[in-house]
Amino acid sequence: MIVIGGLVGCSGVDRPVDGDPRAEASYVGGAECATCHTEETEAWTGSHHDLAMQEATASTVLGDFDDALFTSYGSTTTFTKRGEVFVIRTEGPDGVEADYDVSYVFGVDPLQQYLIELDRGRYQAFTVAWDSRPEEEGGQRWFHLYPDDRIEPGDRLHWTAPSMTWNWMCAECHSTDLRRNFDLETLTYSTTWSDMDVSCESCHGPGSLHVELASSWTDAETTGRPSEELGLSGAMAHPGGGWVIDPGETIARRTSPIESNRQVESCAHCHARRATIEEGRVAGTSIHDSDIVSRLVEGLYYPDGQILEEVYVYGSFVQSKMYAAGVRCSDCHEPHSLRLRAEGNGVCATCHLPTAYDTTEHHNHPAGSSGAECVACHMPSTTYMGVDPRQDHSMRIPRPHLTDRLGVPNACSRCHERESVAWAIEAVERWYGEDAGQVQHFGEVLDAGRAGLPGSATQLRDLAASGDQSAIVRATALALTAADPSASTLQAIEAGSVDPDPFVRLAAIAALEGFPPDARLRGAFRLLRDSIRAVRTEAARVLSPISVASLTPAQQSLLGEVVEEYVATQMVNVDHPSAHVNVANVRAQQGDPVAAEIAYRDAIRVDPGFIPAYLNLSDLYRALGRDGDARATLEEGLRIDPEEAALHHSMGLVLVRLGESGSAVEWLARAVELAPEAPRFAYVLGVALNSTDDSDAAIGALTTSLTRHPYDRDLLTLLALLHRDRGERAAASGYAERLLEVAPDDQAAAQLLADLRRSPD
Repeated sequence: MIVIGGLVGCSGVDRPVDGDPRAEASYVGGAECATCHTEETEAWTGSHHDLAMQEATASTVLGDFDDALFTSYGSTTTFTKRGEVFVIRTEGPDGVEADYDVSYVFGVDPLQQYLIELDRGRYQAFTVAWDSRPEEEGGQRWFHLYPDDRIEPGDRLHWTAPSMTWNWMCAECHSTDLRRNFDLETLTYSTTWSDMDVSCESCHGPGSLHVELASSWTDAETTGRPSEELGLSGAMAHPGGGWVIDPGETIARRTSPIESNRQVESCAHCHARRATIEEGRVAGTSIHDSDIVSRLVEGLYYPDGQILEEVYVYGSFVQSKMYAAGVRCSDCHEPHSLRLRAEGNGVCATCHLPTAYDTTEHHNHPAGSSGAECVACHMPSTTYMGVDPRQDHSMRIPRPHLTDRLGVPNACSRCHERESVAWAIEAVERWYGEDAGQVQHFGEVLDAGRAGLPGSATQLRDLAASGDQSAIVRATALALTAADPSASTLQAIEAGSVDPDPFVRLAAIAALEGFPPDARLRGAFRLLRDSIRAVRTEAARVLSPISVASLTPAQQSLLGEVVEEYVATQMVNVDHPSAHVNVANVRAQQGDPVAAEIAYRDAIRVDPGFIPAYLNLSDLYRALGRDGDARATLEEGLRIDPEEAALHHSMGLVLVRLGESGSAVEWLARAVELAPEAPRFAYVLGVALNSTDDSDAAIGALTTSLTRHPYDRDLLTLLALLHRDRGERAAASGYAERLLEVAPDDQAAAQLLADLRRSPD
C-alpha cells in the first residue's frame, strides 16, 4: 500500500449556537495569533491573502507613478506623487479632471488595483490597473480593465460608479471581520475591519476564546482535539483521512470518509459566485447559511458546466469527481502560503499514479511539453480582468464532441487554435476509441433545457433525480423545469424539496415560482423550518404572495416570522439597491403597497442608476391604478438609460392603460427592437397590434420572434389563436402541433388542437 501524505480534510464543526462560548467569541487580530503560530504565520506572510489589501506606501505600490500617462479613448490619466502620497489625476464623477490620492493598494499579482476615497466613506476601485507581470510576459504597464469602450462618467462601469465601490463589491473578501456600517439615511459608510487583509480569523473564526483557553495548554494537549474544544468555530483540519493507493489500483482513496464539506464551503464564501445573506459569517459553517450560490446558469457557465464568466472556482469544483471522492482545497493547496503542494504534475500525482497517468500513453503529448501537463487538458484557463488566467476546477475530460454539438470550448482547441474541431474529435477518437464522444453529457440536457427544446422537460427531471450527478448539476436541471409547469414537474419539485443537499432544495423553491398558490404551499411550506438559512428564507419569499386567509394561525405565524428573516437577509446588503427591490417585492406581495413604495424609493436613493427599481415601482403604481405616477417613474428611468428595452416595454403597457394605443404600440415595438432576445416583449407587442385590428402586423411580429425562439410557448399559443380567429385553421393547427411537441402535458394546447381538427360544420 502506497501512503500519500497526511493531507488535512475538513472539520465537522457546526455553527455555534446560544450557550456555546464560541458564539460570544470576538476577533483578536492576526498579530495575536502570530505569537504562538509562528510557522503558519511565516508561510502566510507574503501570500495573496496577506497582500490582499495594503496601505499605499513606497513598499506596497507596484505601479509606475513617475508622471506616467495612460490614454484611453481620448481620456488621459496621469500617475504621479506628491511627497509620499501617490496621486491619480483623472476624470471624476462630474467629468472634470482632478487629483485623487491613493489610499490603499488592492491585490498584488498578476495585477494591482488602487483604491481612492470619495465622499461619504466610499472607496472606489480605480479601473486603470497595473499589470504586475514581468515585462517579458507583457507586464509592467498600465491597462484599462474595460478596454473595448469609452467609459464615461455616469456609466455603470466608470470608476466612480456604485459597481466599483470597494465597501460593497470587494471589501468582504479582502479583509477580516469586515463590517460595512452603511447608514441608509445619510448614504454613508463607516466601514471597519479587524485585519486589513485576509488573516487567520477569516478562515478559523474569531479567536478570543481560543486565546483564553490556550493560555493553560501544552502542545501535547492541543494535538488531535476537535475544533470546538479549541474554542474555534472554523478549524479547517481534523487528524485523520489521508489518501492511499491500494495495490493494483491507479487512483487513491481516502482512508476515512470526510465528515463534512465545511472546509470547502468556508473557502467558497470568497471563491464562489454568490449573494451574501449574512454579514460577519461564522467561519466553518455551511455556505448556504451565509450565501446563495449561483447555479450553472446561462451567462455564467457554459451548458456543460465550464466556466464562462468569473465564477471563482467553487461552482466548477463541486461538479468534479475529485470533490465527490473527498478531495478538499487543502489537499492541493497549502492553506497558509496558498502554494500548490507540489510542482507541475506532482500535485495530481499524489492521487493519480504517475506510471499510469503521467505517461505519453495517457496524454499523447511529448514528455515534458506543455501538452503533457495535467492542467492543460483537465483544468484549462480562462483569462479575466485582462491578464488573470483562472483554471476551471471541474477537472473534466476534454470533449471536443461537445464543441461540435453545443459550441462550448474544449481543451484541445484552446491549445491547438489553428486546428479544426473535427481535427480534435479525430485525435480523441484515435487515442481513446470511437466511443469517446458517444456518452451523453449533462451539458446536452442543460443546453436543451435552456432552449426549451421538445422533450427537454423530461430529460431535465431525469437529470435532477440522477444519483450519478453532482448537486449543482441536479439543482440546475431542477430549476430549469420551471419552464414546464406540469404535474410531472411538480412531482420532481416535491422530491427535490426533501433532497439532502441544500443546492437542490433551493432549486426546488426556484422552480415553484410559476405554480399557483396551492402548489407552492405543498412544495415549499415544509421548508420554512429548514435548518439552512438560504432554504427557509427563499421558501418564505416564494410563499409571501399566499393569502393568509388560507393558512392556520400557526402557519401564519411561521410564515410571517421567516418572511421577516428573509427581509433581514436582504438588509445585510442595505447599501445595494437590489436588496431594497427584493424587500419591496415581498411587501407588495403581502399587500403592503406603502412599505413597498418606500423600499423601491430607497433602492433609487442608494443607486439612481439601478433600472429594476424604476420598473418595479412603475408596476406597483400600475397595480394601484396610479398610471400617471407609473408613467412619471418610467420617464425618470429613461432619463438615466434611454436605451433600456424593459423601460420602453413598461411604458407601452402604461400607455395602453391610459388609452393611448397608438403611442403604446410604438413603445412596445421599440422594446422588441432593442431586445430581440426577449420573446415576452414580442408576445405583448403581438397582443397590442391585434387589439388595434392589425392582425397582419401582429402575426408578422410574432413570426419574426419565433424564428429566434422557435420553442417559445407563448408565441406558439398566440399564433395558433390568431390564425384560428382569422379562419386559417391549417396554419393554426400547425402552431398548436408545435406547441404540443414542446409541452405534451399542456391540456389547453391539446384541447385547442382537438377543436381545430374538428370539422367546422
